[in-house]
Amino acid sequence: PAGQMSNNWTTASTHSGKPVIKVKFASKVCRRCPVLAQCTNSTPPRRTISIRPQPEYEALREGQAREKTFDFAAEYARRAGVEGTIAQAVRSHAARRTPYFGQLKTHLAHLMVATAMNVVRLLRWLAGEPKARTPRSAFVKLYGAVA
Repeated sequence: PAGQMSNNWTTASTHSGKPVIKVKFASKVCRRCPVLAQCTNSTPPRRTISIRPQPEYEALREGQAREKTFDFAAEYARRAGVEGTIAQAVRSHAARRTPYFGQLKTHLAHLMVATAMNVVRLLRWLAGEPKARTPRSAFVKLYGAVA
């Protein structure tokens, strides 16, 4: 960065165990650098760059580009609905733990939870109850009051 020379290249691995090359710059060089605030906020100031193998880097870039497409947004919206349903089952009906032993009894408990959730949703729909809105955080409420 900013034309500085690195002083250390080492092989390492990410948290998931994938290989990377770590490029480190000297702290003394980083402290004197005029663009330090744009480069790093570590203490003491020392820039470290991780370089992935080329195939993994290209796959990561392709995935990031795909995330910006309309098709991905539509697919993710559908997934968000499923994940919301799973979260509701876990929070409201303790679906992660059942008082039963064995796969068949646990599966039956999960089916009962799913049925109960569907019946409640059906009754709310028949009653004309509107869907719940996503709650706004305290920060968003405060920002709305100020703006």
